[in-house]
Amino acid sequence: MRYLRLILFVAIIFVILAIPASLVLARSYFLAPTAQPVKDQPIHFPHTVHVQALGMDCTYCHRSVTVEAHAGLPSVELCMQCHKIILPQGRPELEKLVAAFQENRPILWNKVHQLPDHSHFVHSVHVSYGLECSTCHGNVGAMGKPGVKQVRDLRMGDCLNCHQQMGARMDCSSCHY
Repeated sequence: MRYLRLILFVAIIFVILAIPASLVLARSYFLAPTAQPVKDQPIHFPHTVHVQALGMDCTYCHRSVTVEAHAGLPSVELCMQCHKIILPQGRPELEKLVAAFQENRPILWNKVHQLPDHSHFVHSVHVSYGLECSTCHGNVGAMGKPGVKQVRDLRMGDCLNCHQQMGARMDCSSCHY
């Protein structure tokens, strides 16, 4: 009987402590605003020119998107394949690219799309399923100045709604491992 009371007491304490923690987590997963300001980038890359005017596909620059978790960013060398021909005279942003190439240093882009640290998103799985980049990233090709911004919530509720609509896995280990 004594152990039963102790177990009951521990269970009550656990519930009392778990309720506020659950509310905080629920708020952060489902209710907290995720609007991110547009991040300043080291080079103001014109997606409008590359995507709309030139018709380049996302996968040309973001080459690992079909085979890895991360979409990847283009190397300076990849950019310079074209920009050795398209010269930077009078174009300050191209001058920054050429300087990075000549100095053999990478462009340190700022991350735009933010997921909680405790979750994992595998681009290749979603791309192989047939999702377009714009599903989560919006029409990046039309995002002019000030630059690319996060357009979706990218919180647990947003992901679960999409998984439910697509008939995808809903278990915790899909995103949390």
